[in-house]
Amino acid sequence: MLNDTLKFDAHNCDGCPIRHRAVCARCETDELELLESIKYYRSFEAGQTVIWSGDQMDFVGSVVSGISTLTQTMEDGRTQMVGLLLPSDFVGRPGRDRAAYDVVAITDMVMCCFRRKPFEQMMAKTPHIAERLLEMTLDELDAAREWMLVLGRKTAREKIASLLAIIARRDATLKMQATQGRLVFDLPLTREAMADYLGLTLETVSRQISALKREGVIELEGKRHVTIPDMGRLLEEAGDDSDGGMLA
Repeated sequence: MLNDTLKFDAHNCDGCPIRHRAVCARCETDELELLESIKYYRSFEAGQTVIWSGDQMDFVGSVVSGISTLTQTMEDGRTQMVGLLLPSDFVGRPGRDRAAYDVVAITDMVMCCFRRKPFEQMMAKTPHIAERLLEMTLDELDAAREWMLVLGRKTAREKIASLLAIIARRDATLKMQATQGRLVFDLPLTREAMADYLGLTLETVSRQISALKREGVIELEGKRHVTIPDMGRLLEEAGDDSDGGMLA
Protein backbone atom coordinates (compact mmCIF):
# COMPACT_ATOMS: atom_id res chain seq x y z
CA MET A 1 0.00 0.00 0.00
CA LEU A 2 1.38 3.40 -0.93
CA ASN A 3 2.28 5.95 1.69
CA ASP A 4 -0.53 8.46 2.29
CA THR A 5 1.87 11.30 1.52
CA LEU A 6 2.21 10.10 -2.07
CA LYS A 7 -0.26 12.43 -3.74
CA PHE A 8 -0.23 11.37 -7.38
CA ASP A 9 -1.67 8.75 -9.67
CA ALA A 10 0.76 5.83 -9.56
CA HIS A 11 -0.28 4.85 -13.09
CA ASN A 12 0.43 8.28 -14.57
CA CYS A 13 4.13 9.13 -14.69
CA ASP A 14 3.37 12.65 -15.93
CA GLY A 15 1.97 13.51 -12.50
CA CYS A 16 4.94 12.11 -10.57
CA PRO A 17 6.47 14.73 -8.22
CA ILE A 18 10.04 13.71 -9.15
CA ARG A 19 9.42 13.18 -12.88
CA HIS A 20 11.57 16.13 -13.95
CA ARG A 21 14.60 14.99 -11.89
CA ALA A 22 14.42 11.20 -11.78
CA VAL A 23 16.21 8.66 -13.95
CA CYS A 24 13.23 8.73 -16.34
CA ALA A 25 13.36 12.52 -16.80
CA ARG A 26 14.32 12.33 -20.49
CA CYS A 27 12.16 9.36 -21.45
CA GLU A 28 9.67 9.55 -24.28
CA THR A 29 6.17 8.09 -24.04
CA ASP A 30 7.14 4.70 -25.46
CA GLU A 31 10.09 4.46 -23.05
CA LEU A 32 7.86 5.29 -20.10
CA GLU A 33 5.53 2.51 -21.18
CA LEU A 34 8.43 0.06 -21.10
CA LEU A 35 9.41 1.26 -17.63
CA GLU A 36 5.80 0.89 -16.53
CA SER A 37 5.97 -2.83 -17.30
CA ILE A 38 8.85 -3.38 -14.84
CA LYS A 39 7.85 -0.74 -12.27
CA TYR A 40 6.39 -1.20 -8.82
CA TYR A 41 6.20 0.89 -5.65
CA ARG A 42 7.48 0.09 -2.18
CA SER A 43 6.80 2.04 0.99
CA PHE A 44 8.94 2.00 4.13
CA GLU A 45 8.33 3.26 7.62
CA ALA A 46 10.82 5.49 9.43
CA GLY A 47 13.59 3.29 10.83
CA GLN A 48 12.97 0.43 8.41
CA THR A 49 15.91 -1.01 6.47
CA VAL A 50 15.52 -0.83 2.70
CA ILE A 51 18.51 -3.06 1.98
CA TRP A 52 21.47 -4.36 3.99
CA SER A 53 25.03 -4.07 2.71
CA GLY A 54 26.02 -7.27 0.91
CA ASP A 55 22.43 -8.36 0.27
CA GLN A 56 21.26 -9.44 -3.16
CA MET A 57 19.98 -6.35 -4.97
CA ASP A 58 17.16 -7.43 -7.26
CA PHE A 59 15.83 -3.92 -7.84
CA VAL A 60 16.93 -0.36 -8.52
CA GLY A 61 14.81 2.73 -8.20
CA SER A 62 14.19 6.33 -7.23
CA VAL A 63 13.13 7.88 -3.95
CA VAL A 64 9.73 9.47 -4.57
CA SER A 65 9.11 10.86 -1.10
CA GLY A 66 10.94 10.76 2.21
CA ILE A 67 14.62 10.40 2.98
CA SER A 68 17.05 7.59 3.80
CA THR A 69 20.65 7.20 4.86
CA LEU A 70 23.56 5.33 3.32
CA THR A 71 25.64 3.75 6.09
CA GLN A 72 28.82 1.69 6.02
CA THR A 73 29.84 -0.64 8.86
CA MET A 74 33.48 -1.37 9.63
CA GLU A 75 34.75 -4.79 10.69
CA ASP A 76 34.85 -3.77 14.35
CA GLY A 77 31.20 -2.73 14.28
CA ARG A 78 31.65 1.02 14.00
CA THR A 79 29.29 2.68 11.55
CA GLN A 80 29.52 5.84 9.48
CA MET A 81 26.74 7.60 7.63
CA VAL A 82 28.20 8.27 4.18
CA GLY A 83 25.27 9.81 2.38
CA LEU A 84 21.65 10.88 2.26
CA LEU A 85 19.10 9.84 -0.33
CA LEU A 86 16.57 12.60 -0.99
CA PRO A 87 13.56 12.58 -3.35
CA SER A 88 14.61 11.80 -6.96
CA ASP A 89 17.90 10.19 -5.85
CA PHE A 90 18.65 6.79 -7.38
CA VAL A 91 19.11 3.64 -5.30
CA GLY A 92 21.24 0.75 -6.56
CA ARG A 93 23.78 0.42 -9.31
CA PRO A 94 23.08 -1.37 -12.59
CA GLY A 95 25.67 -4.09 -13.13
CA ARG A 96 26.17 -4.66 -9.40
CA ASP A 97 24.03 -7.41 -7.89
CA ARG A 98 24.79 -6.72 -4.24
CA ALA A 99 24.22 -3.62 -2.14
CA ALA A 100 27.33 -1.67 -1.18
CA TYR A 101 25.75 0.13 1.81
CA ASP A 102 23.00 -0.23 4.36
CA VAL A 103 20.06 1.89 3.21
CA VAL A 104 17.72 2.87 6.05
CA ALA A 105 14.61 5.04 5.85
CA ILE A 106 14.77 7.82 8.43
CA THR A 107 11.33 9.14 7.53
CA ASP A 108 8.38 7.35 5.97
CA MET A 109 9.53 6.77 2.42
CA VAL A 110 8.13 5.69 -0.94
CA MET A 111 10.29 4.31 -3.75
CA CYS A 112 9.56 3.79 -7.42
CA CYS A 113 11.36 0.51 -8.09
CA PHE A 114 12.36 -1.33 -11.25
CA ARG A 115 13.35 -4.96 -11.50
CA ARG A 116 17.11 -4.80 -11.91
CA LYS A 117 17.72 -7.21 -14.80
CA PRO A 118 15.01 -5.78 -17.10
CA PHE A 119 16.18 -2.27 -16.18
CA GLU A 120 19.75 -3.15 -17.21
CA GLN A 121 18.43 -4.51 -20.50
CA MET A 122 16.48 -1.29 -21.07
CA MET A 123 19.61 0.76 -20.44
CA ALA A 124 21.36 -1.03 -23.29
CA LYS A 125 18.50 -0.22 -25.66
CA THR A 126 17.34 3.16 -24.35
CA PRO A 127 19.94 5.95 -24.55
CA HIS A 128 17.76 8.43 -22.65
CA ILE A 129 17.90 6.32 -19.48
CA ALA A 130 21.63 5.67 -19.75
CA GLU A 131 22.36 9.35 -20.43
CA ARG A 132 20.29 10.54 -17.48
CA LEU A 133 21.80 7.96 -15.13
CA LEU A 134 25.30 9.02 -16.17
CA GLU A 135 24.40 12.64 -15.54
CA MET A 136 23.02 11.78 -12.09
CA THR A 137 26.12 9.73 -11.28
CA LEU A 138 28.44 12.61 -12.19
CA ASP A 139 26.34 15.01 -10.09
CA GLU A 140 26.61 12.58 -7.18
CA LEU A 141 30.39 12.42 -7.64
CA ASP A 142 30.67 16.21 -7.61
CA ALA A 143 28.51 16.38 -4.48
CA ALA A 144 30.61 13.74 -2.74
CA ARG A 145 33.82 15.66 -3.46
CA GLU A 146 32.32 18.88 -2.15
CA TRP A 147 30.95 17.09 0.90
CA MET A 148 34.51 16.06 1.75
CA LEU A 149 35.22 19.79 2.06
CA VAL A 150 32.20 20.28 4.31
CA LEU A 151 33.22 17.51 6.68
CA GLY A 152 36.95 18.12 6.57
CA ARG A 153 37.39 21.89 6.56
CA LYS A 154 34.21 23.70 7.51
CA THR A 155 33.31 24.87 10.98
CA ALA A 156 30.29 23.48 12.83
CA ARG A 157 28.27 26.55 11.89
CA GLU A 158 29.23 26.23 8.22
CA LYS A 159 28.34 22.52 8.25
CA ILE A 160 24.85 23.20 9.60
CA ALA A 161 24.29 26.03 7.13
CA SER A 162 25.52 23.86 4.24
CA LEU A 163 23.16 21.01 5.10
CA LEU A 164 20.18 23.35 5.46
CA ALA A 165 21.01 24.93 2.11
CA ILE A 166 21.27 21.54 0.39
CA ILE A 167 17.88 20.44 1.65
CA ALA A 168 16.26 23.82 0.94
CA ARG A 169 17.50 23.89 -2.65
CA ARG A 170 16.51 20.29 -3.34
CA ASP A 171 13.03 20.96 -1.95
CA ALA A 172 12.65 24.07 -4.11
CA THR A 173 13.89 22.24 -7.21
CA LEU A 174 11.41 19.42 -6.72
CA LYS A 175 8.62 21.97 -6.38
CA MET A 176 10.00 23.75 -9.48
CA GLN A 177 10.44 26.95 -7.50
CA ALA A 178 13.27 29.49 -7.49
CA THR A 179 16.26 28.42 -5.39
CA GLN A 180 17.16 31.95 -4.33
CA GLY A 181 15.49 34.52 -2.10
CA ARG A 182 13.00 33.31 0.54
CA LEU A 183 12.58 29.53 0.86
CA VAL A 184 10.28 27.51 3.11
CA PHE A 185 10.54 23.78 3.75
CA ASP A 186 10.08 21.05 6.34
CA LEU A 187 13.36 19.67 7.63
CA PRO A 188 13.24 15.87 7.17
CA LEU A 189 16.09 15.14 9.59
CA THR A 190 16.06 15.07 13.36
CA ARG A 191 18.87 16.93 15.07
CA GLU A 192 20.31 13.58 16.12
CA ALA A 193 20.48 12.49 12.46
CA MET A 194 22.07 15.82 11.48
CA ALA A 195 24.69 15.36 14.19
CA ASP A 196 25.48 11.84 12.98
CA TYR A 197 25.79 12.89 9.35
CA LEU A 198 27.92 15.95 10.06
CA GLY A 199 30.18 14.35 12.65
CA LEU A 200 29.02 16.74 15.38
CA THR A 201 27.45 16.32 18.81
CA LEU A 202 23.75 16.82 19.33
CA GLU A 203 24.50 19.75 21.62
CA THR A 204 26.60 21.45 18.95
CA VAL A 205 23.87 21.04 16.31
CA SER A 206 21.22 22.47 18.65
CA ARG A 207 23.47 25.36 19.66
CA GLN A 208 24.32 26.31 16.07
CA ILE A 209 20.70 26.08 14.89
CA SER A 210 19.67 28.29 17.81
CA ALA A 211 22.39 30.79 16.86
CA LEU A 212 21.28 30.87 13.21
CA LYS A 213 17.70 31.43 14.37
CA ARG A 214 18.68 34.13 16.86
CA GLU A 215 20.61 36.03 14.21
CA GLY A 216 17.76 35.85 11.69
CA VAL A 217 19.54 33.58 9.19
CA ILE A 218 16.70 31.07 9.55
CA GLU A 219 13.24 31.08 11.11
CA LEU A 220 11.83 28.04 12.89
CA GLU A 221 8.29 26.98 13.60
CA GLY A 222 8.59 24.04 15.95
CA LYS A 223 11.72 21.99 15.25
CA ARG A 224 11.10 21.09 11.62
CA HIS A 225 9.35 23.91 9.71
CA VAL A 226 12.15 26.13 8.40
CA THR A 227 12.02 29.48 6.62
CA ILE A 228 15.12 30.95 5.02
CA PRO A 229 14.46 34.68 4.57
CA ASP A 230 17.49 35.18 2.34
CA MET A 231 19.18 32.21 0.68
CA GLY A 232 22.20 34.34 -0.17
CA ARG A 233 22.87 35.04 3.48
CA LEU A 234 22.59 31.33 4.37
CA LEU A 235 25.10 30.50 1.63
CA GLU A 236 27.48 33.07 3.08
CA GLU A 237 27.16 31.35 6.45
CA ALA A 238 27.88 28.05 4.68
CA GLY A 239 31.10 29.45 3.25
CA ASP A 240 29.93 28.88 -0.34
CA ASP A 241 30.32 31.22 -3.29
CA SER A 242 27.55 33.31 -4.80
CA ASP A 243 26.55 30.48 -7.12
CA GLY A 244 26.00 28.14 -4.23
CA GLY A 245 29.22 26.15 -4.58
CA MET A 246 28.38 22.51 -3.99
CA LEU A 247 24.69 23.32 -4.17
CA ALA A 248 24.47 24.45 -7.78
